[in-house]
Amino acid sequence: LFPFSLLYGLVVILRNWAYDAGVIKSTKFNLPVISVGNMSVGGAGKSPMTEYLVRLLKNRYKVATLSRGYGRKTSGFLLVEPEASSTETGDEALQFKQKFNDITVAVCEGRVEGISRLEKGHELIILDDAYQHRAVKPGLSILLFDYNGIFKTQWLLPTGYLREPLSGKKRADIIVVTKTPKDLNEAERKRILSVVKARRKQQVFFSYLNYRNLRLISNSGSDRPLDTLNRSSRVILLTGIANAGPMLSEIERYTPHILHHNYPDHHNFSKKNISKLVLSFEELEADDKLIITTEKDAQRLKSDTIKELLRGLPVYYLPVEADIHEPEKTLFNKLVEIYAAEPTINN
Repeated sequence: LFPFSLLYGLVVILRNWAYDAGVIKSTKFNLPVISVGNMSVGGAGKSPMTEYLVRLLKNRYKVATLSRGYGRKTSGFLLVEPEASSTETGDEALQFKQKFNDITVAVCEGRVEGISRLEKGHELIILDDAYQHRAVKPGLSILLFDYNGIFKTQWLLPTGYLREPLSGKKRADIIVVTKTPKDLNEAERKRILSVVKARRKQQVFFSYLNYRNLRLISNSGSDRPLDTLNRSSRVILLTGIANAGPMLSEIERYTPHILHHNYPDHHNFSKKNISKLVLSFEELEADDKLIITTEKDAQRLKSDTIKELLRGLPVYYLPVEADIHEPEKTLFNKLVEIYAAEPTINN
């Protein structure tokens, strides 16, 4: 596949050159637009970072999030409602709306059109997964690198997973290395920085994941703390995300008995998939057994057919939040807040 990667890379380089040179125009807007994205296909923690920004800003500004709505069967501009289905909106957008019902969540393939529809009546827009969407010129661009892949050799699609050459990181205002260990030490920080090779004006931050209590997807009953799992617990893990490794490692801290039903990112779970899951659960011989999935995957388990198959079973999702390592967290928040208040600062 390497020759195809060379051809793909040439096309991407020419496209970026055309935008940088002004041959193809990028649209700027008169309100703060923050872009969150990465350079590889999936798995860098864009959703948790977008949610971090929402929590930081939503009480001071009228915030809207805008994403493509990957995996939906609809098209065009759509405002997301909490009772919508993932096939209408995409799983990530639906997750945002159900967690933050007090903000506007929208999907649209064309970000220019989407922002144009949202700018009246909103004070700030967060673009999820928009680093390669050059048609919009964001005021603040946040680029994510997954710690778990940062030291590996990077290849362009289709040989590898890079969407564009690493030289494209020059467009970022802020770089965040995500999913780092909670006990990240100074030596490891320096090793990361030696690989990232940020430019002089680029700020680099380090984030990690905080896993919360397990929650029933039926939203009935009480939460279950992860530390109630033990070596006698049996877990069936259902995932359809780009990188389930960090979640799997977290659950392994409590029990080694995990049967992983692993599917591709944004996989639409079929009746056959769920029937297989239920059979695996019924075959487990344990007093404490449960099914765990991700918050994003839980959005795709809410059709009437799937809910009927899972009826009566202990099916939980594991919420996760991104946080920034101290002592840099204060500076990260300040940079975002200054831009939100003075959106011309990075234009």
